[in-house]
Amino acid sequence: MSSLTPLAPTPVAVRAPARRIRVRRGKLVRRIGLNAVALLVFAVMVFPVYWMVATAFKPGRDILDYKPHWFPAPATLSNFTNAIHRQYFWTDVKNSAIVVVCVVTLSMVVAFLAALALSRFRFYGRGAFIVLILGVLMLPLVALIIPMYITMSRAGQIHGLNWVLGVNKLSGVIVMYMTFVLPFSVWTLQGFMRGVPRELEEAAMVDGTTRFGAFVRILLPLVAPGLVATSIFAFIQAWNEYIIAYVFLQDGSKQTITVWLASFTNLHGTDWGPLMAGATLTALPVVVFFVLIQRRISFGLTAGAVKA
Repeated sequence: MSSLTPLAPTPVAVRAPARRIRVRRGKLVRRIGLNAVALLVFAVMVFPVYWMVATAFKPGRDILDYKPHWFPAPATLSNFTNAIHRQYFWTDVKNSAIVVVCVVTLSMVVAFLAALALSRFRFYGRGAFIVLILGVLMLPLVALIIPMYITMSRAGQIHGLNWVLGVNKLSGVIVMYMTFVLPFSVWTLQGFMRGVPRELEEAAMVDGTTRFGAFVRILLPLVAPGLVATSIFAFIQAWNEYIIAYVFLQDGSKQTITVWLASFTNLHGTDWGPLMAGATLTALPVVVFFVLIQRRISFGLTAGAVKA
């Protein structure tokens, strides 16, 4: 009986596993590289926030020391105490809250109606109106400061309008804030509304519901996540705005919290400890608000992404 000798593996059979191993190694190296770049970008973005919070807890000698102190040891709350007891703190917090609530509420109402008209109706000048919204969004805010100041100061001299418009008035700042919050809100909401099929409203009206009933029962619940997401971004824009409030509000009792932060810098220098504590306190409302409704943000941003 002749002995059987095993067949030698073909070169193709040998190269195939080796090729798969190289592909897997290439994917692993690529994934590690992307993760490393992502961590680097994350560290660069988070480091200023960490340094602000850490500085808020440092004593004055550690803040001004040439040797960097990466951790506040020992930690102190005196900077927060000095910031809270500084003049106009609570008054300016109240002013910021009033301005933000008014701007977000008015912007959402007006933007919702404008977005409804843009997404559901065809009218003359619709395309030009959309282009105008994009043009306003592209304009730098600094370029509009002087025209807005002149317009607001003249509006404050008109009899009948001087009680609501004018320089050094919160109502005037609210109107100015809406010039850049409203176009963004209209553009965002009309994208959400286009993602809701017309057939849903038409089916509701065929079943006997009025147009207003279809609007309330069908369109409004479906667009609600978009309203939430847009209102959050409007809140962040209005709360963090500085240049308009700084130019239009001269009285310390009528300024917003972002302008109040500038009071820590004077001719004698900058009081870094209370300034960082005040900046940390100013950032807290936005962070808390975002953490509470972050799920609604993610759902709202993807709600209009796919059209049924």
